[in-house]
Amino acid sequence: MKTVQIKNDIYWVGVNDHETYLFEGMWPIDQDGVAYNAYIINDDKVAVVDTVKSFKQGEYIEKIKSIIGDKKVDYLIVNHMEPDHSSSIADLLAVYPDMQIIGNKKTFPIMKNFYNIDKNILEVADGDTLDLGHHELQFYMTPMVHWPESMVTYDATDKVLFSMDVFGSFGSTDGSIFDDENDVASYEDNTRRYYACIVGKVSGQAQKALQKLGPLDIQTICPSHGLIWRSNPGYIVDFYDRMSRYETEEGVVIAYGTMYGNTLHSAELLAGYLKDAGVKTVKLFDVSKTDISYIVSDMWKYTGLILGAPAYYGRIFPKMANLLYKVEEIGVKNHKVGFFTDFSWSNGADRYFNAFTEKAKADVVGDMVNVQGLADAEDEAKLKALADAMAAAIK
Repeated sequence: MKTVQIKNDIYWVGVNDHETYLFEGMWPIDQDGVAYNAYIINDDKVAVVDTVKSFKQGEYIEKIKSIIGDKKVDYLIVNHMEPDHSSSIADLLAVYPDMQIIGNKKTFPIMKNFYNIDKNILEVADGDTLDLGHHELQFYMTPMVHWPESMVTYDATDKVLFSMDVFGSFGSTDGSIFDDENDVASYEDNTRRYYACIVGKVSGQAQKALQKLGPLDIQTICPSHGLIWRSNPGYIVDFYDRMSRYETEEGVVIAYGTMYGNTLHSAELLAGYLKDAGVKTVKLFDVSKTDISYIVSDMWKYTGLILGAPAYYGRIFPKMANLLYKVEEIGVKNHKVGFFTDFSWSNGADRYFNAFTEKAKADVVGDMVNVQGLADAEDEAKLKALADAMAAAIK
């Protein structure tokens, strides 16, 4: 994509990435890609907001030059030091050696450790301003959303918020970067998955950031990933607000591991019993086939969560252990949780589920169902009781 004008002096100079398979080395983005959004304000003083992932630095710098010609870049604003936004700093500094790098007191130690850059730095604090001529920029600290140095930049002149990873999403922006030129609903799953995996652990800090930014007159939101919100910024603000408050809707996610089909059999029985009890939305996920990012994304959406796994040498099926690690990290507030296990000669998965319950402070529904081998009539009755308890709890 070419550069895109957002306001009179403000341009998008970001890039789209269809080469990277795993975002942060963990989260699949192979089908939809991801956008690294960066921006430039071409005022009396030129300010660039963030860089892009380093393997796209050539395209990024050419876009900057196409906007400002022979002018110099006076300032680089570093809202976030994660390398997908910062790893082209050295390349940009090489082209514009007099450029001042703006960050906060927690920005520059990370920059020194990552890139050995400790010159041309200008430290700002919460509420500080920068005059570019026509545009006045204001800086607001949003620590741990989702790194300690995270901050956002607000253009008080054009009412534009450069929001860093806040309000971001997976998914590239090929063809158009604006909300009103895209099917916004088609971005919801990518936005939820991004939030659950990247921001979910720090939902409390995300709420604090939303409250801090609430009084600002925000007419356009320019995040570091995903769409630019110029027509309906309230949509993405509301979406993030609901996610950071763990707001859910009626439905149940059943995530299970299975080696030879017995745990799958129990999961399918549970799904049928839930439907019989009037639960319209039941999502089944095999943890060996589905990346956990998709599971936690739907978990973030629906109130009910049932986890099932076989024992594995007296412990728990390893793929389920991986999911438990992530779910414990992000939390299960405003969720109802149930469990079932399977074993051949000795259980062990039950101990891991009990430990998870303690650590995650899960609101447990019904009794854990422990099946030995294939569920018999007695086991089926227990699974039905669990499904009925879950259905009643989420309604």
